[in-house]
Amino acid sequence: MTSYRRNFVPGASFFFTVNLADRRTNLLIDHVELLRSAFRDVRNRHPFSIEAIVVLPDHIHAVWSLPEGDTDYATRWRQIKSAFSRKLPPGEYISQSRLRKGERGIWQRRYWEHTLRDEDDLTRHIDYIHWNPVKHGHAPSIGAWPYSSFARMVRAGVYAADWADPATTDGMDFGE
Repeated sequence: MTSYRRNFVPGASFFFTVNLADRRTNLLIDHVELLRSAFRDVRNRHPFSIEAIVVLPDHIHAVWSLPEGDTDYATRWRQIKSAFSRKLPPGEYISQSRLRKGERGIWQRRYWEHTLRDEDDLTRHIDYIHWNPVKHGHAPSIGAWPYSSFARMVRAGVYAADWADPATTDGMDFGE
């Protein structure tokens, strides 16, 4: 079995990418209220801060900060994925491997995690999160995508409402 190395830093902030098994679906936005409910339930039991998030049809990008002394983002993701999956009606394709393990076929088993090193790293990843719907062609501007923390950050004064709007920028580079 493959052994994945994870970086567990107590109280740190992390960038995550979590994908659906079938990347051709709109499952996450079609059932965004179920996903929000899963996040709320897990945060009530295992607190963490969502610094930024974007939900796309087939994947999620998020920056979380864990409480001081806490390293257990893995349990949180496992519980979020399980809670969301349990609330969905069955019907997805399930591989033989997953069938043998009694798993659903909703999520990819693994996810990408990156420990944020400093404020610049945090800022770059949050910008990337908010730019993602435009990058993938889901929205004409960042503010037009409703499944993102961008509007919350505009209200908090972190971003201008037209930040990185393609109509007002000239070739901004977002690491594409």
